[in-house]
Amino acid sequence: MGDREFVALGTASQVPTRHRNHNGYFLRWDGEGILFDPGEGTQRQLIHAGISAPRITRICVTHFHGDHCLGLAGIVQRLSLDRVPHPVHVHYPASGQRYFDRLRRASIFKDVATIVPHPIREPGVIAQGPDWTLSAEALDHTVPCFGFRLEEAPKRNFEPAKLAALGLKGPIVGELRRTGRVALEDGRQITLAEVSSERPGQVFAFVMDTRRCDGAVRLAQGADLLVCESTYLQSEATEAWERGHMTAADAAQVAQAAG
Repeated sequence: MGDREFVALGTASQVPTRHRNHNGYFLRWDGEGILFDPGEGTQRQLIHAGISAPRITRICVTHFHGDHCLGLAGIVQRLSLDRVPHPVHVHYPASGQRYFDRLRRASIFKDVATIVPHPIREPGVIAQGPDWTLSAEALDHTVPCFGFRLEEAPKRNFEPAKLAALGLKGPIVGELRRTGRVALEDGRQITLAEVSSERPGQVFAFVMDTRRCDGAVRLAQGADLLVCESTYLQSEATEAWERGHMTAADAAQVAQAAG
């Protein structure tokens, strides 16, 4: 496992408080830096968290209610101001294209960053890396909304006893991991599978603004870290349903159903 960290930049809903900013979440996942739902004030929150603009490689917007996207305009302009050298990919519901376009060029600025839009039209895989997959799942809010799931590919761990039994140590072990097969001095071919066991990759799930639904459970299935909305108390369950949100009990049931 590489360098991974989740930072909650803000957890307020429509109205921030003195101590809680609008939505904004940053996930450092090895070489990726994914910014989720940048609400107002996200630039300042990134400074507080010690996260520079060049750390951002990807932005995921669940939906286009203001508390989840109004910070996008400032972030896009900051990427240009800091002359971020790499492309920054942005995933968002295709139905909100007009809102993305407005936020993308909300005011006059020198537009030099490479912003790569990826409108999401249906659930499924939306991006892949060398050893990870990012997918989107439709949620049940009052407007089109997607949740996200980042899944690491399965890994293999060497079993020391099996390596020792074959006399494998030093550089040949590294070669075996890289190539999947090595030859012993007696001519035998040893495969990686013979001296290792598979472990599941880590899973991160991001579920915002939704009623309790199957899509939320699918996103959360077996996740190592689930970030899930819980806007209302159970005593406000009727209002939560009408406004397309979950209660704290709903969120707990999603987590329980997902294992």
